[in-house]
Amino acid sequence: MQLKHKIVALGILPLVLAIAAICALVISLNNQLGDQQAQLIEDSILVSKRAELENYVAMARSLIAPLYNDGHGDDQAKQKVLDELRKLSFGINGYFFVYDRQGRSLMHARQTELVGKDLMDMRDPHGLLVIQALLQSARSGEGFQRYAWNKPSSGRVTEKLAYVVMLEQWGWMIGTGIYLEDVEKATQQARDEVAQGIRKTMVSIAVVALVAVLFVFASGMTLNLSEHRLADTKLQRLNQRIVSLQEEERSRVSRELHDGISQVLVSIKYKLELAGFLLENEESRGAVILKEATERLGEAIGEVRSISHDLRSSLLDTLGLPAAIGQLSEEFEQRSGLRVTFETNEFECLLDDGVPVSLFRIVQEALSNIERHAQAQDVAITLFGTEQSVRLRVIDDGIGFNVDEVERRHAGIGLRNIRERVEHLGGRFHLASSPGRSEVDIEIPMSIPCRKV
Repeated sequence: MQLKHKIVALGILPLVLAIAAICALVISLNNQLGDQQAQLIEDSILVSKRAELENYVAMARSLIAPLYNDGHGDDQAKQKVLDELRKLSFGINGYFFVYDRQGRSLMHARQTELVGKDLMDMRDPHGLLVIQALLQSARSGEGFQRYAWNKPSSGRVTEKLAYVVMLEQWGWMIGTGIYLEDVEKATQQARDEVAQGIRKTMVSIAVVALVAVLFVFASGMTLNLSEHRLADTKLQRLNQRIVSLQEEERSRVSRELHDGISQVLVSIKYKLELAGFLLENEESRGAVILKEATERLGEAIGEVRSISHDLRSSLLDTLGLPAAIGQLSEEFEQRSGLRVTFETNEFECLLDDGVPVSLFRIVQEALSNIERHAQAQDVAITLFGTEQSVRLRVIDDGIGFNVDEVERRHAGIGLRNIRERVEHLGGRFHLASSPGRSEVDIEIPMSIPCRKV
């Protein structure tokens, strides 16, 4: 994966993960709120149903009270009570039922086939002993009991809430109940509304997420294009600088060849021609001129060696970096008249490719800047190698310059070349200057540790 794709992925992935976490949190909270809402609805409906059942039972007891309270309790009075309760109903599925203490059905307004049967051990689909649970609720005075029972209107087993009381004198349990399908429908409706709300919320979040991802992607691509343009611009400038430096180097070599070697060779040619002419005429001056031509030829050879040395010091390949810088220091001292001291700890290491040439060129650039601008008298060069790095320092006692101003204006081609060489090698470059002391401090890390000789 390319770097630009990694950057875009790193921008989008945290956003997607954050949105996924938000979605999970929203779903969890909505489900909790839905359950709470459904429970509140169910509780409120059950409260009203409980009050309704209590009213129905109270109305039935008031209806049979004259027969129950007359104190006779004979079979005729009991049968009249059962007949009266059988007639009472509210809606299709609202009816009364009567059981004795032994769980035998005495009256059931909708399921007459149960009358006379012992239902003490009858269980609902959940395993509940229905009649026993009803009798226990009636005896405890609580009265309410939930269980599953066959619904007359649909013929299906449905959840039911009953309210029962005991007629202690006769040993009867009378009660009524309501089926809870409407409660289940209300709670299910609440859950459906919550689920629908969750879906709408998810769609909204998805739209927002899509817009955000597209925005991040577009921003990343825009940034990528901008960086590409900037990189292309920098690359073009770098190429232009390389071409300019090459042309400058070629111009310098051309001037040195034209102004130095070319003129010397022309002078030698004239002297050789003159010496040949004089020797043909047997004049003694011909030998003197021939000697002068030979001396001039030596100067030309020296010029060629100087140009070759400037292009690349042969000592770099033969004796190494410290010896090459030492020779460069001596030649600079002889040419410029400045006092140059060179110090090294005689380290020995296998320098990475390009490091010796780069450090040698840096010293050349530094000495060239000192000669042209510093107005210095003394120059100190130190080259030390450690187990981790090679450190080069060039110090002069010149007039100094404003480092911030030079760096802000990008002035000083030599200093810029030094900085770029050091950055290319992954090293550290420090420049400090004040009147009486200017210092170039460079440290290059080594992949293979150096050791002292």
